[in-house]
Amino acid sequence: MTQDSDLLIIGGGLNGPALALAAAEAGLRSIVIDALPADTRAEPDFDGRAYALALASVRLLANLGLWDRLAPDAQPMTGIRVSDGRVGEAELFLGLDFSSAEIEEGPMGHMVEDRYLRRALLDAMEAAPQVTHRPAARVTAQTVTASGVSVTLEDGSTLTGRLLVGADGRQSGTAARAGIRRTGWSYGQTALVCPIAHEKPHEGTAHQLFLPPGPLAILPLTGNRSSIVWSERDAQAQAINALPDAEYLEVLRPRFGDFLGQITLAGPRYTYPLGLTLANAFVADRLALVGDAAHGMHPIAGQGLNAGLRDVAALAHVLSHAQRRGEDVASAAVLARYQQWRRFDTATLATATDLFNRLFSNDNPLLRLGRDLGMSLVQRLPDLRRGFLREAAGLTGDLPDLMAR
Repeated sequence: MTQDSDLLIIGGGLNGPALALAAAEAGLRSIVIDALPADTRAEPDFDGRAYALALASVRLLANLGLWDRLAPDAQPMTGIRVSDGRVGEAELFLGLDFSSAEIEEGPMGHMVEDRYLRRALLDAMEAAPQVTHRPAARVTAQTVTASGVSVTLEDGSTLTGRLLVGADGRQSGTAARAGIRRTGWSYGQTALVCPIAHEKPHEGTAHQLFLPPGPLAILPLTGNRSSIVWSERDAQAQAINALPDAEYLEVLRPRFGDFLGQITLAGPRYTYPLGLTLANAFVADRLALVGDAAHGMHPIAGQGLNAGLRDVAALAHVLSHAQRRGEDVASAAVLARYQQWRRFDTATLATATDLFNRLFSNDNPLLRLGRDLGMSLVQRLPDLRRGFLREAAGLTGDLPDLMAR
């Protein structure tokens, strides 16, 4: 049977286009089906987040030919400081202090704003001859046969391929239509996100401050700017977000502290509800899930997109090697390799972020004492600290080809 493509990728966010480009490296053709119009995705203010891209993720983007374009707008992360505090104590950064100098490979990662990464992926996808982009196309049905897959679009047209990939987010229709159930819950927290300008240089250091309502991350951007990911209980977050800019900053300042001098808003404000969701299976017949369609976790460790890009690199690796051996890339045996590689790792990461959020998002004096003693112990053990850094940089475990160099 003649098929329209090798991969039908549902989802045009970040992971879907990245997978299409990675698959093209293996000679596989992809159609990326996106429910949103291309112009909507390309808007600079479409998404206000910035991503702490681990070194392994940077390697993937470099191997896809994207890093030279992204590098001028990327901020190297040269350190991480972690502290356990209360509102009004933000200037007391006591706890853990990590430096990129503790690992040989250089910066543990780079901060990249969504507006730059998304545009680079869209442009690369449009320029790749083996990738077809179908924006403003909503999938209404999917069918799997022994020889391939097909999807029906809202306009009644159909597309066929060898493998169906769900990259369509935490409410993945691809997973639901395949009968894949999910495990998860809401944290009752909302992330307030915005860019901040400040008087003093950040020196490439990311700050993670644990406060009783939820963590506050201060992530370095290019220039004297930082991205704020500020978690509060849902009702409080809604009330804060409804404030005018000046009052919003007045609430933020005692949490932020004055270690970077005076702060001002440097762009739009956004909110994102926080929760955990994990697909009970990452594969089904001729189907695989990547990114948030497979797992969504708390941003406490900044690993959400990194985990998704690791899915992308692992699936591309498995498909590439199967293609070379003459296997059916969508066979159960091939997809089982992908699930075995990624599901345990992501479940472990999701569990760890869940536990950290529950452990630190409270003011229980016994828990505070225990976690502060734990951080003090880690600070005194260079080998353990170096292990944490290598994990944060994505350099541990079995690395896919596109991340190994």
